[in-house]
Amino acid sequence: MNDTTRPRHPFYTDVGAAVREKRGSGVIIETYRDAWGIPHLRAGSAHELAFAQGRDVAIDRAWQIEVERHRSQGTTAAFLGAAAVPWDRFARQARLDDTARRCFDRLDADTGAWVRSYVDGVNDGLAEGARRAPEFAATGLVPGRWQPWTPLGLWLSTHILFANFPAKLWREEVARVLGEEAIGLFAHDGPPGASGSNGWILSGARTITGAPLIAGDPHRVIEDPGVYQQVHLSCPEFDVVGLAVPGVPGIAHFGHTGTVAWAITNAMADYQDLYRERLRRRGEKVEALGPDGWRPASAHVETIEVAGGDPVQVEVIETDRGPLVIGGPGGEGEGISLRYPPRVREDVGFRALPALLRAATVADVDRALDLWAEPVNVVQAADTEGGLLHRVAGMVPLRHRDNRLRVMPAWDAAHEWHGWHEPLPRAEVDGVAVMANQRGLAEPLGVDFAAPHRAERIRHLLDGSAAWSAKDVTAIHTDTFLASARSLLDLLAGLDGLSPDAARLRERLLRWDRRMEADSADATLYAAVRARVVQGLAAHPALAGLAETASRYSEIFQPWVLLVRRIAFALEGVLTTELLPGIDRPGVVRAAIEDVATKLAVPAAVPAAVPAAGAGAGTGEVLPRWGEVHRLTPWQALPGLAHEVWPGLSGDHDCVLATSSVPGITDHAARGPVARYVWDLARREDSLWVVPFGASGVPGDAHHRDQLPLWLRGELVPVITDWNHLTEERHDR
Repeated sequence: MNDTTRPRHPFYTDVGAAVREKRGSGVIIETYRDAWGIPHLRAGSAHELAFAQGRDVAIDRAWQIEVERHRSQGTTAAFLGAAAVPWDRFARQARLDDTARRCFDRLDADTGAWVRSYVDGVNDGLAEGARRAPEFAATGLVPGRWQPWTPLGLWLSTHILFANFPAKLWREEVARVLGEEAIGLFAHDGPPGASGSNGWILSGARTITGAPLIAGDPHRVIEDPGVYQQVHLSCPEFDVVGLAVPGVPGIAHFGHTGTVAWAITNAMADYQDLYRERLRRRGEKVEALGPDGWRPASAHVETIEVAGGDPVQVEVIETDRGPLVIGGPGGEGEGISLRYPPRVREDVGFRALPALLRAATVADVDRALDLWAEPVNVVQAADTEGGLLHRVAGMVPLRHRDNRLRVMPAWDAAHEWHGWHEPLPRAEVDGVAVMANQRGLAEPLGVDFAAPHRAERIRHLLDGSAAWSAKDVTAIHTDTFLASARSLLDLLAGLDGLSPDAARLRERLLRWDRRMEADSADATLYAAVRARVVQGLAAHPALAGLAETASRYSEIFQPWVLLVRRIAFALEGVLTTELLPGIDRPGVVRAAIEDVATKLAVPAAVPAAVPAAGAGAGTGEVLPRWGEVHRLTPWQALPGLAHEVWPGLSGDHDCVLATSSVPGITDHAARGPVARYVWDLARREDSLWVVPFGASGVPGDAHHRDQLPLWLRGELVPVITDWNHLTEERHDR
């Protein structure tokens, strides 16, 4: 990335010369802030800019990125205590840090140097960032020194569960309890931790400017601080705005260079395999049975330090397939190994990152994505010349189809990998393309996908206009229509002989507009009935064997193997399948609505105040609106430091506004839109974005939570790229 070999970027001003003149006394980091505290960084070269980005994130997000560094190393229990041991054990067994080191060593020299520059910036800013963040004092954590491969480790630990390999454990249990024919029974077309993201692209024929628009909102576990950082990176080679992952250089998932923009959703591809391993110990050696007989496996013991507790020893075993993530104690008996592309290829895809920053056209983005590895994404891109791109990017191995479904025998050669899917699927954009984790473009590569409701709803809303503006499309982000409610409501409609209270409740739900609005009492009533249905199904004797599944696995895998959760997200299918003849589903629904009705005196109409959930008939208490029970509950490494009541939310897991709770367990929402964006290719300055909290990760900072009210209302802030409208901070190093 030599700035002398490329023309200066048209959005870049002449500060670069001044920066280069002063390099003898250290790099001048030019940091600007807009009204929302969003960092705008510029420097004299791409490598100096990487240093600036690293230093800035260390100052703004020191606690967040240090937690993530320790997560990638499996060392969080040393300051978070025993509750963090399961993750640390998994990170060590999966060999995340070692894989990151190997992937870094395989980078080309220029990309490696660029990543090193970023790490140098992080190390330069960590001490200052730690002084600002109260969490360090609260835990006694001292910021450590980042290694060149640390950003790759963060990337791996963030995405290692994205392909949902634990779902294969669940399918094994379903086959064991219900038989092979039921293996897909609980596919809710979307594993518990991955679906929810939306994205759409409009060609110039569908916009008021005649230039394309790209918009969407990634949905993930909502974390505080947020998982994406708004940033503006400028040097003579490029000028890019986008959403960066704190601790990782560049802008990977969502960016706008001024002439081309791109965005992603999870493709829901299956590219990680689990193998059942047979192990034996021969003296100090461990062997594993493979297709060619018994072969040596590597084995060593690591120690997890635990704050306030005794150290925990973990044996780390790796066979020819991959590291053991389940079982194999003492290197004897059986275990389950994980095979994942970055470990096999020693490539996490970081070569794509600087190429994306330099992109000027859709063709440039397309070439950059040929270098992409992890995770596998559906990508949309558009440029100012009208170019459009809709493709899958990443590394998916070629192997037996059963590998995608189950835990495979390690000793059977039929289940080995033999190459990579090439080329990956792509499609032409005919005016509009929508991606929402649904079956479609990536279907040949996966098993479970999100239900089609969000994608169909977005397309329906887009069909409502022939000429969209950037501001107009923001309304789609917050649509709350719940199409998936139909299966339960249809069963309710068919019930007869209900008690008067239950009949009134049913009639009210059948008149409901199916919108999960925060101020809707009907949404609360529907959620209450749905929760009772989920609980009733989970308690049925026919599923008793699956109810015990969760106790056999680490809590890391609980979202995939917990029966109530699996039913909650597969409810449509469970209510309509013929594979469970022993369950009287209308009877379960009848019991649920009668149970809710006995606790509530439900009027036939929707008054200003109705009796409260859990209150006896005639108490006159007010029924909570959906937003009173459907509250935001972001993940925090130190939740004890927060003493706030989180706000209520609209939406539900199958709404476009996919704020996901777990029916039958809780109405609180831990997943939702971790950013919203609209990229305008007519004028980048007309683009819009927002994150759930703010630009700063420092509690008490003016920009720690200043975007939260906007995010709750569905409002976005303008993308500012005019340096004259920014406030400069100067750091001479």
